[in-house]
Amino acid sequence: MARPAGPARITPPAWLTAGLKPAPTPVPWAAVVRASVALSVPLAVGLAVDRPAYGALVSMGALSGVIGDTADAYRMRVYNIAVPQLFGALGVTLGTLVFGQGWLAVAVLTLVAMVSGMISSIGAVASVSGLLLLLNAVVGAGLPMPDPWWKAPVLLTLGGLFVLVLTLLGWPMRRAAPEREAVAATYRTVAELYEATGTGSYDEKRQAVTASLNQSYDLVLARRARQHGRASALVRILAQLNVVIPLVEAAPAAHLRARLVGPLSPAIPAAVRDLADAVEEGRTGGAVLDLPVPERPAEKAVDHALRHAAAVVHQADPDPYNVDDRLGRPAALRVRVRRVTRAVLFSEASWRYGLRLALCIGLAQALVSLIAVPRSYWVALTVTFVMKPDFGSVFSRAVLRAAGTAAGLVLAALVLSEVPRGWWDVPVMAVLAALIPAFSAKGYAFQTAAITPVILLLSDTLNHQGFDLVMPRLYDSLIGCGIALVAGYLLWPESWHARIGDRLADAVADTAAYVRRAFGAEEDHGGRLRARRKLYRDLSTVRSEFQRALTEPPPTGTRAAAWWPLVVAVERIVDATTAARIRVDHGAPAPDPAEVTAVERELRELADGLRGTDTLVEVRAELPGDESGVLEPLRREVGAARAIAGPDLR
Repeated sequence: MARPAGPARITPPAWLTAGLKPAPTPVPWAAVVRASVALSVPLAVGLAVDRPAYGALVSMGALSGVIGDTADAYRMRVYNIAVPQLFGALGVTLGTLVFGQGWLAVAVLTLVAMVSGMISSIGAVASVSGLLLLLNAVVGAGLPMPDPWWKAPVLLTLGGLFVLVLTLLGWPMRRAAPEREAVAATYRTVAELYEATGTGSYDEKRQAVTASLNQSYDLVLARRARQHGRASALVRILAQLNVVIPLVEAAPAAHLRARLVGPLSPAIPAAVRDLADAVEEGRTGGAVLDLPVPERPAEKAVDHALRHAAAVVHQADPDPYNVDDRLGRPAALRVRVRRVTRAVLFSEASWRYGLRLALCIGLAQALVSLIAVPRSYWVALTVTFVMKPDFGSVFSRAVLRAAGTAAGLVLAALVLSEVPRGWWDVPVMAVLAALIPAFSAKGYAFQTAAITPVILLLSDTLNHQGFDLVMPRLYDSLIGCGIALVAGYLLWPESWHARIGDRLADAVADTAAYVRRAFGAEEDHGGRLRARRKLYRDLSTVRSEFQRALTEPPPTGTRAAAWWPLVVAVERIVDATTAARIRVDHGAPAPDPAEVTAVERELRELADGLRGTDTLVEVRAELPGDESGVLEPLRREVGAARAIAGPDLR
């Protein structure tokens, strides 16, 4: 007899709870110690000189520095910490000048929000700068600051610079330059990629290689743009990075070969790891490679790429005029400034986001101006964090912000009710500050839970409200989340009806162009490499956009989940194209131009179909050709993609 079914369990949907699961990342102990010292020492100094409010302001500036310290290379960390502090100083100055000014404060903060939103689209440093500009303006307009007006920006900036000094203390102890470490890490990801050839983990390892290459090129080319001439050490690093590209290009062919005849020799990933050690340690001299004799085109491609990489890695002084910048050397500073300015002023997305953020901040400030809300800056503070464009989905951030704030307030209530104010604040702050980098690595909700009690403790040092701060902050957070959801999400159809298909369609069209370039009549090896690197960067961005969309409620999240296999299919098409080109370069017969044209046509039809529909429609594509030719794996991948989606011809 069948057992009667029990009551159905009510569980929240996955898109709602995804951010509540901690990410399996290690604790950054150096950052933990740095945050603990950076936020507790200013409090101790302020108490020692009988100026606790000054110490709290320096700690607030240090908190901004801790949040902005997200880069790996020290040169990038200088920019990530120092540059945003200037914008933060400007923000708190503007906020202080309109403190208690009612509707003037509303107008100024709305304008600041507009500017903050627009500059946030420039890049990572600009995003943090825009965040601090608005955050500090909100804090300055909501909390009483010491007179005269210049003290608050100076103290906040000192806190950020204190974090920078603590960060730079570790620079001399690094055994290798950040750029060299990044390039060595890229070699190790390539070694893992070759170990994964022929297995189901290959796609994951290839994505790791793409991310590592992006980071390495960003670091190396950014440093090269700041140096005049061709410094020998930097030329060598760039040459070592460039020769990774043939190894990455040969990997798809090796993956196809491993699926057909078995795994590669372990000597190949071992040799790549040895190159990584040589790069990191700066070793030169003769390279000794004990590799199996290659027989197939894929094996010849790997062997040729590996021996070429070994020769360059162990070369002491590469020709400075024979080192190509694979992605193009960054333009001069004035040119980049003009480009950025033009992009911000004439970008529809930049204006749209600026208007969304300005509307939300304006509503938040207008609300607290009309209704007596004690210490109302927390409402706009919540809106600012929730509406950040590069933190993920607005909807999920609002939910996670509410959950994280509630958890943080429980800890804050315990501290404010049981710990007496004064010198006890120093050890408590040391512990709470240490939780920020540890929890930030776990996810947005956990970061919010860690930051909330720190901000409340510092705020209490300025306004002495004690336990009475706790419940109003929860109400303010819920109000801020509600404003962000309504004015920053529901009122903008692009938020909950995002055209993620357009982004994917652009990537498919670029893939079609890459297929034509790979087998075109003109031999432009450098152009093909740059096109492939750009395509993988774009696909990485598309993947990030889809992962963000997966956390949205239906219909956006549901649609993103349905279209996700197509993102993977497009990446496999690029791999198959590269593998075919490599096989041709190493002895395989070139494909018939008609076959190339047919593949390109199918991809362009797929791109057109993605732009013209919100619904996936299966298309059976007939792609005849030589079944033993180099394009056969590519035709299979294109056919698989067309079976997932195509234009609705009905």
